[in-house]
Amino acid sequence: MTASFPRAEVVIDLSAIRHNVALLASRADGAETMAVVKADGYGHGALEVGRAAVEAGATWLGTCSLGEALALRRAGIGVRLFSWLDTPDVDFAAAVAEDIDVAVSSLDELARVAAGARRARAFSGLNALCRVHLKIDTGLSRNGCPPAEWPALVKAAAAEPLVEVVAIWSHLACADEPGHPSIDAQAKRFGEAYDLARAAGLNPMRHLANSAAVLTLPDLHFDVVRPGIAIYGLNPVPVAEDLRPAMTFKSSVVLTKRIAAGESVSYGHTWTAERATTLALVPVGYADGVPRTLSGRMDVWLAGRRRPVVGRVCMDQLIVDCEDDEPAVGSEVVLFGQGTFGEPTAREWADKLGTIDYEIVTSMYRPRIHRTYLEAGS
Repeated sequence: MTASFPRAEVVIDLSAIRHNVALLASRADGAETMAVVKADGYGHGALEVGRAAVEAGATWLGTCSLGEALALRRAGIGVRLFSWLDTPDVDFAAAVAEDIDVAVSSLDELARVAAGARRARAFSGLNALCRVHLKIDTGLSRNGCPPAEWPALVKAAAAEPLVEVVAIWSHLACADEPGHPSIDAQAKRFGEAYDLARAAGLNPMRHLANSAAVLTLPDLHFDVVRPGIAIYGLNPVPVAEDLRPAMTFKSSVVLTKRIAAGESVSYGHTWTAERATTLALVPVGYADGVPRTLSGRMDVWLAGRRRPVVGRVCMDQLIVDCEDDEPAVGSEVVLFGQGTFGEPTAREWADKLGTIDYEIVTSMYRPRIHRTYLEAGS
């Protein structure tokens, strides 16, 4: 059998996903757990992560688009599915037909959802309703109904015979900063929105808590919690938690060469060897999610230790300084992983780039990156 030397590979540890979901569900204080698998499971694979999350106790899965939710349902996912952001041309009849909950943030959106339910009834002959979650903007100023328009929305939703209002919800802006004053302000607005919904004759569930709020704000767990980044093992709060990163990004050595002192490396000759050294060529670059801005600022894990990437990261390759070692062609190169053995992590990349680890892992969904799944012990 020919040995496998991956050009670019992300390995997803599904046992880590299960561990993280079980941990978060245990912290939910009796609320149901909605595992968020939007953006192809934050780059980890929505279907595989979704199945693992359900096995670990998630009773809902959350997506951004209806298309993402439909793909899960048609692949056999049977738990409640919720999608919350679509373009005006989307036909919500599919949500009714496939039993998917959707978000509504405006009177116009409510009308489009009701029209979708009407089309679904005409097509199927069933008296199906579209299940909706009304979203109130409590201060993120992104999606969601402005407070001034909320009374009209809840009144119209309560009177609309083709929808069933099952929940109200919102999203926190600064839950990852414990003690931030916006948290209490948003919670107060959310409570006021709930009271108005009840006064309009609705009896909805409530959900507000993202990953950070699941871990630090038990008073905001309500009926359903919506962990996202934490189910992938990336910690959104500044305190240690028993979360296990699920993604490892790997490649392999394809060539080694010895260069003399004074020789320079890669475009622009931004790095010059001060002594004779061995270089290892790794066939991944910025086309594979390795930011060019990490040139000269990143390490990899190769042959049992960290080693620096030297010179500029190219579109398809990067160069590692191995000093007097000469790794074998085919040697595994870990660009980031769980950090267990000292290898770089997605958080380390994010910190160096001045961004968040969400951006790092979601950028791993690329055509040349092969995705592999591991179970416990495999």
